[in-house]
Amino acid sequence: MTQIDFYTHVEDKLHTAARLVVKAYRQRLRLTALFDDAEAAQRFDRILWVTPAIGFVPHCYADDPLARMTPIIVDYRGAEVINDDVLVNLGTARPASFSRFRRLVEIVALDDADRHAARERYKFYRDRGYDIRTHDLSQSDAP
Repeated sequence: MTQIDFYTHVEDKLHTAARLVVKAYRQRLRLTALFDDAEAAQRFDRILWVTPAIGFVPHCYADDPLARMTPIIVDYRGAEVINDDVLVNLGTARPASFSRFRRLVEIVALDDADRHAARERYKFYRDRGYDIRTHDLSQSDAP
């Protein structure tokens, strides 16, 4: 069953996601970062080009010909699942294919709209018996 982690009280979702991506990459996990739209995906792509500052995290978009060989996938179309290690949901809706992944990461910002959408996703997962862990990032500065 998919392990679900909620990272809450996040000031900057994209930079928090980038730190999590770097951590997953160093653990040799394959990860998909899912967005609602191309603009957000492009902003994240740009962040990954400079995170970490003295390294490189190989990544590409889901429709790239190299996607099957690339450990980090950036997706905003809900494309075919290429890997099944970690899905980082940076969108507002529950990802349709989340249960195909071993782990789902939900990152929740401080604004009310994002918190409300996250609560709805949390209830959905909880009501279906998923194991959910929460990590309050207001208590620390690193995921």
